[in-house]
Amino acid sequence: MVDIATRVYNHKWKIDPIVRSLIDTDFYKVLMCQSIFRNRPDTQVTFSLINRTKSVPLAKLIDEGELREQLDHIRSLSLSRGESTWMRGNTFYGKRQMFRSDFMEWFEALRLPPYHLERVGDQYELTFEGSWPEVMLWEIPALAVLMELRGRAVLGAMGKFELQVLYARAMTKLWEKIERLRALDGLRIADFGTRRRHSFLWQDWAVQAMQEGLGEAFSGTSNCLIAKNRDLEAIGTNAHELPMVYAALAETDEALARAPYDVLADWHDEHEGNLRIILPDTYGSAGFLERAPDWLTQWTGVRIDSGDPVAGAETAIRWWRDRGEDPAEKLVIFSDGLDVAVIEDLHARFSDRVTVSFGWGTLLTNDFRGLAPGDALAPFSLVCKAVAAGGRPTVKLSDNPEKAMGPEGEIARYKRVFGVGEQERVEVVV
Repeated sequence: MVDIATRVYNHKWKIDPIVRSLIDTDFYKVLMCQSIFRNRPDTQVTFSLINRTKSVPLAKLIDEGELREQLDHIRSLSLSRGESTWMRGNTFYGKRQMFRSDFMEWFEALRLPPYHLERVGDQYELTFEGSWPEVMLWEIPALAVLMELRGRAVLGAMGKFELQVLYARAMTKLWEKIERLRALDGLRIADFGTRRRHSFLWQDWAVQAMQEGLGEAFSGTSNCLIAKNRDLEAIGTNAHELPMVYAALAETDEALARAPYDVLADWHDEHEGNLRIILPDTYGSAGFLERAPDWLTQWTGVRIDSGDPVAGAETAIRWWRDRGEDPAEKLVIFSDGLDVAVIEDLHARFSDRVTVSFGWGTLLTNDFRGLAPGDALAPFSLVCKAVAAGGRPTVKLSDNPEKAMGPEGEIARYKRVFGVGEQERVEVVV
């Protein structure tokens, strides 16, 4: 096992690459990339960095030259032979050859497109423009680089023994969480923590700790590289990016209203079983489910990713019952702002009514709260989202208005088209 503290202390040479593989990314990004490659390969998009936590001045903490070096290094990466073999030959969700040969040939030749970086005050503007299948693959590595560089800025001022104590405390903190989770009968939980992790080494350690501490209750990791290296299930389905871009491309209000279902119709043609998971909250879960076509009730489950998770799960259960489905045969995946107490509560509330699963993110792979002076390593809310497609702005409404994004005029139009009324604001922790 890697001595993370010593590695952090010693790795102070010119460039220590943070991302060393194109598959150091979330599995859902690669699944979505193949779907986009098939259905919308020529769509032009813009992705942009959004720091929701303005109190963290990234441009003051992170040297611009070092950031550029890390991003330039990512642009030099391509799939290795072993990575390609894993993608082509491994079984994912019970299916061999998940990735088609035409997509793999494209992916094997890929180098990520250019980026645009500019300092604006105490923050960075980081954007990526180009064809959707290429640009989308910047999201996860860009976030991982910024999160880790911010961590390095803090860790670089610490001595060897201070680092040893810091990581010992962080390990103890995580292990105590795992010990609490052991008590949950029938628990199913996966690592969803790539995008805002403390570092790759720490995520890898956390995954190994979950694997040892929880055994079969730990179902896998969203990180493709760690899944490959640790012989684990790669976990993930689809994300808000798909309906956001499809909606931006819609020419009329009628087409806009259909866009979230057009996304899932394309997905339905490609995938089955546990990959058929509905993410309903992009433009309001209640309205999405109310207007959903009957064929969606046959899908395996729903992922709850914003708003009140209890209310979200109750809405899904009620929808299944109203459509003649048995909720006990369905899967609900919770993935928003999770930590142990929330997981315990949701498991107790719903495990006897539906199959419950958890995608544990930032507070698994980056919970250094209270461990550094001034709480300088506390996680913060950083995202990289599609902000335009086909020359039009994208919009996300969410079940939590704190996560909404897009121009005010377009937000008002989307609320009208999707019938979204007043929403309850919920603090975005991470």
